[in-house]
Order: sequence, then structure tokens, then C-alpha cells
Amino acid sequence: MVADAVIYHPTVSHYLKFVATTVGRDKLLRTLQYFSRFYAWYLLRTNGTAAEVAPFEAIKRQFGLARKLLRVGKNVEHLKAAAAAADSKAGGGVAADPVLRYAAVGRQLGYAGYLTLDAATVLDALGVRRWDGAKRAQREAYRFWAAGLLCSVVAQAYTLYRLREREARVDKKEGEGVVESKRIALERGASQLQLLSDLCDLTAPTSALGWVGFDDGFIGLAGTVSSLIGVYLQWKKTA
Repeated sequence: MVADAVIYHPTVSHYLKFVATTVGRDKLLRTLQYFSRFYAWYLLRTNGTAAEVAPFEAIKRQFGLARKLLRVGKNVEHLKAAAAAADSKAGGGVAADPVLRYAAVGRQLGYAGYLTLDAATVLDALGVRRWDGAKRAQREAYRFWAAGLLCSVVAQAYTLYRLREREARVDKKEGEGVVESKRIALERGASQLQLLSDLCDLTAPTSALGWVGFDDGFIGLAGTVSSLIGVYLQWKKTA
């Protein structure tokens, strides 16, 4: 039957695995949140009515709050990752390169600081208990987020530089050289995708802190791009 063919299709099983993960649900909500941020800005710029803008403003606000709740407790995960990166011994890969190791520690600590301060503002955001220091805490959270993203940008830029060095030493006339060249191409693609995601994400905290003057339209589009990248990567992980 058609219904059975749809229900038992591998894509449906893959989708269920994807939405069963907190990261998967968060990336979907994030995509809708940032697209709504962009589209609300677009409607305002094109003389849209308040009634037209209101649904997208509501999605942006409510999905942002839902994601804030989903993030509570994730700071521990990043603290553990920072400790693991700091304790890693030189034995190959990231652990053997101090630049990548320090960048990994900085990125994880930045995210941990962001999530810790962000969680501290949850009750205020929900309206359960007002806190005069919530705005300051959120601003400091953005500083940590930006710091973590900058460390990730440094790591990806350095990785691309090292990949170019590796590629220059490859002899593509040999069988092993061809395999190594393909491996480098895959690593480069992954690094470039992560770099693009990080640069897009940087628009949000840097604008909130007043370091740059991006408008909601640009931030919304950049956030949508990085969110779709996150959906794609998480989809691949759950394959």
C-alpha cells in the first residue's frame, strides 16, 4: 500500500532519528526563528501592515524563548569538552597542534560562558522572576559567544592554511597521492562550511554588542544560512 511505502520509507526513519535529537529540533527552530527575523524586517521595509508583521515577530520571539529553554544545562557539556581539549596529549590530529588545541579550549570556554549567563536570564525572560541584572548578564553572554566564535574562526582559517601546505606536498601521480588529495578536499569542504557558519553566526552577538551595525534583515539572513548548515550537518550525523 502507498501508506506503508511512505511510513516505512528510509527517509521517514532518518527524519525520526533527526528530530529525536535536541540539536536537530534546535536547528529547525533556529532556522524558523532567524528567517522570521529577516521576513519581519522585509515586511517593515516594504510597508507591510502591523497585522502582517505580527506573526513573524511572534515566531521570532517565542521560538527564541523555546530555544533558550532547550539550551539550559548545555554549559556543562562545553566545560567538559574544554577540559578534554586542554588535557589532550600530543599524539596526532588536533591534539598535536597547539594552535588548534588552544582554539578548541577557547571556543568551548566561550560557549560555556555564553550558555551559563544565558541560562541565568531564563526566569527573567519567562516573566517568572524579574532580575535587574538580566540585561547586563545577556550582554556579557554575547561577549562569550563572540569570543567562542572568533576562536572557531581562527581554528578553521588555520586548518585551511595547513591543508594548503599538505596539498602542496602531495604527489598526485601516485595512488596514495590521489587518495590523500581526495581526503584533503573533503576536509577543506568541511572546514569551509564551518567557517561560513561561524562568520554568519558572528553577526548576531557583534550586532547586539554594538561592534557592528548590521540590521535585522542581514542578521536574519545570516542566521538562516548558518541554521541551514547546522540542519545539514546534523542530518548527516543521524544518517
